[in-house]
Amino acid sequence: MRRLAAGAGAFLHPPGGWRRRFWRSLVLVMVWGVIVTGAVTAYFYFTLPSLEEATRLQRGPTAALLATDGAFIASYGELRGQMTTVAQMPPHLPRAVIAIEDRRFYEHGGIDPWGVARAIFVNVTSGRLRQGASTITQQLARNLLLDNSRSFGRKAREALLAFELERRFAKDQILTLYLNRVYFGGGAYGVDAAARRFFGKPATQVNLWEAALLAGSLKAPSKLAPDRNPEEAAARARLVLNAMVESGFIDRADADQPMAVALSAATALDAPVAGNARYFADWAVDQAEGFMAGLQQDVLVETTLDLALQRLAEKALADGLAGKPAKTPARAWPSQGAIVVMTPEGAVRAMVGGLAYQASQFNRAAQAVRQMGSVYKPFVYLAALEAGMEPDDIVLDAPIAVGTWRPGNYKDRYYGEVTLREALARSLNAAAVRLAEKVGRQKSVAAARRLGVVSALPDGPSVSLGAGAATLLEVTGAYAAFAAGGRFTPPHGIVEVRSRSGDVLYKPTIAATQAIDHAVALRMTNLLAAVVEWGSGRAASVDRDAAGKTGTTQRSRDGWFVGYTADLVVGVWVGNDDDTAVEGLTGSGLPAQIWHDFVAATHDRFAPKPLPGKASYPARPGQAAAPAPRTDAAATLPAAKPFVIYQYPNGDRDGG
Repeated sequence: MRRLAAGAGAFLHPPGGWRRRFWRSLVLVMVWGVIVTGAVTAYFYFTLPSLEEATRLQRGPTAALLATDGAFIASYGELRGQMTTVAQMPPHLPRAVIAIEDRRFYEHGGIDPWGVARAIFVNVTSGRLRQGASTITQQLARNLLLDNSRSFGRKAREALLAFELERRFAKDQILTLYLNRVYFGGGAYGVDAAARRFFGKPATQVNLWEAALLAGSLKAPSKLAPDRNPEEAAARARLVLNAMVESGFIDRADADQPMAVALSAATALDAPVAGNARYFADWAVDQAEGFMAGLQQDVLVETTLDLALQRLAEKALADGLAGKPAKTPARAWPSQGAIVVMTPEGAVRAMVGGLAYQASQFNRAAQAVRQMGSVYKPFVYLAALEAGMEPDDIVLDAPIAVGTWRPGNYKDRYYGEVTLREALARSLNAAAVRLAEKVGRQKSVAAARRLGVVSALPDGPSVSLGAGAATLLEVTGAYAAFAAGGRFTPPHGIVEVRSRSGDVLYKPTIAATQAIDHAVALRMTNLLAAVVEWGSGRAASVDRDAAGKTGTTQRSRDGWFVGYTADLVVGVWVGNDDDTAVEGLTGSGLPAQIWHDFVAATHDRFAPKPLPGKASYPARPGQAAAPAPRTDAAATLPAAKPFVIYQYPNGDRDGG
């Protein structure tokens, strides 16, 4: 026991030599710790970016797209405005940012210990990461470092750079640098660019509500930009106003006063054109991709987009797809759609590539290659007219077989001997196939190619019923040639690109060709006008002359209506992105109704005009004028003739 007690005493009270060695080792470790820490700190300090270079506002060139009236559509590249100091801004603008981002900005030295402690407490007690502690100075440092990684080295440089910024610059200078560099969403870097982008005014003129919107977007610019998510942006702005009250920057009356303005602002920002015009903008920029890639300066891109028509097109599509009758199952109603509006000369005035650009940037108007169905049939009839036939010439509508392929009419109804006009107006499949086989099916393919349909088309007989696929933009552009008297102009969206000083830098060359003989084009309009007047496209009939064609693909996967008036050519497509069937969908239904609603809404812009070729067309040399087309289907068209009804498993069931 005595030996055990002695051993324990020696352990608890070592002889003097052991104590000296222990403290000497501890001091040595501490000295080396200081040396290593100092060396690491020195390394990070001396590898910091030059403040003179880093604080200089630099960016790449930007392209701002403008509508026909000069209104802003979208920007590409880094959009920056004028350098604006804190002193030049209205006081509520920097205060809004300080209140929501860093209330102790004027008190700390770059890093806020109280903010760090508060963030740790909130995150620990909540069990998840809910609050950050970065100061405005740290955020500026992160911006200058151009590195968002979560490494120890980046965090160390950020802290050192924050201290250096506080040492070198006054607080207002730091805040000025921050507000002129930070990203606000919508391609806008800096507060002046954001104010001009979202509110059409410089940062020196923003009101309290607008300042709160800008400050609120800093948390998540891509999500909370006012033009992207107006409801969440408005909710975040209210938090900013409350934070300003708590910070003593404004009183409660000031915070409550903008609320009425907030509602109207959010409503205005929520206009459909705010986001969906980006479908057009993306497509237009792609048209000048080679030129835009070599930009060395800011440019203004004048486009063909008409914002008023864009809004009407977006509304027509949204209302149409939202109009599902009660108790209609989801499988019997399309989930997506697209609209293209252009002039007969190919200038695209509106483009809706889907219901919501924010949800999906896939452009169903210009990128989706969908089976055409009966919107292809006009190319068959064009080939027949070019072969010398007339709208009143006869074609037999009766069951037909081409090899083992036996296409059938919609609901297996056949009409016997009919004119070309009636065959197209009723969208008779058997007549179209018989006509294509008579004049040569590849002639319809060649006609489609001349009119800008570049997508792959099949070689077999089913091509005459639209078994091939194309984009809505291609088909609408082809129909524009009918409206233009046979003159085909490729669809285009850019008028010119000019510098900020007004110098024209790029003007695309749009080559128009007489792709169809003028007299033949008028005959095509005569045929297509019958579709709208008394044929399958009656639902598209409006208060003016119109011509067009319905289209439905097999198993009702796609519904089309493409048509034109004297002023506009409009294409509509509806369906599902996954190519699933839509029970009961026909081109004569929802697509024709959407087309009608859009064109009817433009009556204030365009007075009714006669459509050349609708009522008559020039006779061939040496012949008398052709008779006027029949217009009263019930009174003048023959009833369906009593053919045997065949059930063909592979038949095209085109309801328009």
